[in-house]
Amino acid sequence: MALFRGVWSVLSALGKSRADLCGGCGSRLRSPFSFAYVPRCFSSTVNSYPKKPLTSYIRFSKEQLPIFKAQNPDAKNSELIRKIAQLWRELPDSEKKIYEDAYRADWQAYKEEINRIQEQLTPSQIVSLEKEIQQKRLKKKALIKKRELTMLGKPKRSRSAYNIYIAERFQEHKDGTSQVKLKTINENWKNLSSSQKQVYIQLANDDKIRYYNEMKSWDA
Repeated sequence: MALFRGVWSVLSALGKSRADLCGGCGSRLRSPFSFAYVPRCFSSTVNSYPKKPLTSYIRFSKEQLPIFKAQNPDAKNSELIRKIAQLWRELPDSEKKIYEDAYRADWQAYKEEINRIQEQLTPSQIVSLEKEIQQKRLKKKALIKKRELTMLGKPKRSRSAYNIYIAERFQEHKDGTSQVKLKTINENWKNLSSSQKQVYIQLANDDKIRYYNEMKSWDA
């Protein structure tokens, strides 16, 4: 489970890909002197509470994942994370210190921003904010658990006839944004005849049977 949580922590922290930085670099690290700490900008609004800074390991993984991904385009992310974890364990303390110092600097800025925000809030706002944060944490924990179960092989839920139709047609539409594609597919679905929809209804029924049988094995 710890490995799965590490995988998803890294993936959720990963922003835009910087794979173009790794041409010909193999699995070597970037020069530690090229690492620059840039303080995170925090929002002071009540509805935008600052996020906790990335730990030194997650920061390192976020930096290395695009490199490993470009080097191994067919590899699964979980495999890449294991390689990155091994690389982190073998990293000299002097190079780890760069990431640890950046984390400490971020953490200090985080604490100062938290204190500054809380000083501006009324007691009722603080209570409301704490509830909102707790709800977000529970939602995130539920999502992580769902992903872990999926990685462990828990059967995927059965799909509706409409969802099957969307999945089938979505790849056929090459142009436009996802929103435009979905709108077009939705209109096409509405215009299907009953006999045409029956094909997808039957596929959905078959998928329900598949899910039921697989869940019996999973529960056992």
